[in-house]
Amino acid sequence: MDYTIGDAFWSEAIGTAILILLGAGVVANVILPRTKGFGGGWLLINFGWGLAVFAGVYASFKSGAHINPAVTIGIWASGAEEFAPGIEVTAVNGFLYVVAQMLGAAVGALLAFLVYKKHFDEDADPATKLGVFSTGPELRSYGWNFLTEVVATFVLVFIVLAFGETPAEVGPLAVALLVVGIGASLGGPTGYAINPARDLGPRIAHALLPIKGKGSSDWGYSWVPIAGPLVGGVLAGLAAGVYIG
Repeated sequence: MDYTIGDAFWSEAIGTAILILLGAGVVANVILPRTKGFGGGWLLINFGWGLAVFAGVYASFKSGAHINPAVTIGIWASGAEEFAPGIEVTAVNGFLYVVAQMLGAAVGALLAFLVYKKHFDEDADPATKLGVFSTGPELRSYGWNFLTEVVATFVLVFIVLAFGETPAEVGPLAVALLVVGIGASLGGPTGYAINPARDLGPRIAHALLPIKGKGSSDWGYSWVPIAGPLVGGVLAGLAAGVYIG
């Protein structure tokens, strides 16, 4: 079935909102004080994000389930003619995809904040509260952090584009497991944004929301999880266009 760009817009917004609600939610559960999942560890966060992607992809089926500007730009760079059945690859349509993803990400972050509001009110380091919303490096070195995001996003987008050409049709489950694998293997240095909307939308929400003791939104680092994934997405799209044909 073919869908309109209007269908795709709301599909991307809803899917990205669910992605961020569940993804930010698992981070909040693990790192905020006095939650049931406090101290659950990195692998719980990895699996939580993987399942967030699983749900988000299913929810955004009308748009081709990008839920990530790096995927959208990767499809464009690959030479594809459509973002999804019936939706032509054009600058306007690509822009609308990204706007929808950003809107959904901000809404998802707001919902995660409301769910964990009482835990945000507890005493915690401001960086911990920011960590629910956006990524940050363990060792701050902008060039190396940028490279990490480029490589991790390249893996994501290249494999996602390859999935579309395979006969297995395992769909969202395969993408979810890929995200778990990227987090476990490549997520240590930066927290693996691998999605500009995933980081920027919630970071804007963090800046605007009345979070007790929240501190800085770390705008000095914010370009890394935007630029790195976009570069990785373009490189993956170009590579997929050559490899997949």
